[in-house]
Amino acid sequence: MSPFRHRVGRAALLVLGIFMAAGAAAQSSPAAAKPAKTAPAAKAGAPFKPILEPRAIELLKAMSERLAAARALAFTALVTYEHPSRLGPALAFTTLSEVLMQRPDKLRVVTPGDGPASEFTYDGKTMTAYAPAENMLAVADAPTTIDETLEQAFNRAAIYFPFADVLLADPYKNIADGLISAFYIGQSKLVSGIRTEMVAFANNEVFVQVWIGVDDKLPRRLRAVYRRDPLRLRHQLDLTQWQIDPVIPAGAFAVARPAGALAIPFDHPAKPAAGLQPPPAGKSR
Repeated sequence: MSPFRHRVGRAALLVLGIFMAAGAAAQSSPAAAKPAKTAPAAKAGAPFKPILEPRAIELLKAMSERLAAARALAFTALVTYEHPSRLGPALAFTTLSEVLMQRPDKLRVVTPGDGPASEFTYDGKTMTAYAPAENMLAVADAPTTIDETLEQAFNRAAIYFPFADVLLADPYKNIADGLISAFYIGQSKLVSGIRTEMVAFANNEVFVQVWIGVDDKLPRRLRAVYRRDPLRLRHQLDLTQWQIDPVIPAGAFAVARPAGALAIPFDHPAKPAAGLQPPPAGKSR
């Protein structure tokens, strides 16, 4: 759940803006600014002893197995993340995505806002990023699975979906990799209006609290704080309107090239756009 923030050329900036719309809004907000100083490190206390509670592990495995067993998934993802303000307290920005996935090689993510609207489609052969307001389209060849495509989209164009772990073929493998702590918290009746089990887990990169449906074992909310972030900014993901193995209409993952759409490179946002040269060292545009 890490937002990407770069200052780049126009075409590359579009690719970034398509998938991190709220991040772009945070950059342009007059109240938002990067902190001048980082918070002082906490004093060392008693040595941390990793805890892997069996009940927590059982719930994480049950959630992962529920997701992995589905041949198709549809859900709505509301992402809320924080960005420091000039006054000190963090501002909250949100993005909303409508997600449809069919294993092993189909994915559609439509993000209407906040910020610039975007559409990402993977049909098993190509991945496409489209900005409807600007009518700009980026297309690239893609691998044969969702897992590989998500990794390639990130490596090639910094495209990252905070809910990507939900889509993986083996979600628990990704959780277990480097896991150093997992413990059970208790139940809640307030998230999504259903009963959920609360579990926290951590590795050397991130601390996550997850709310898992008691009856359906589906993730309903996740909150994350990254260890390398000195401000301990919070990232929250709410997953609603779940559909397991829905009937998917023909052509749901087809991409029709919009009339007059401008083709742009499917590149990393830090890469200068075609025809643009980076400014000399020590200077800015």
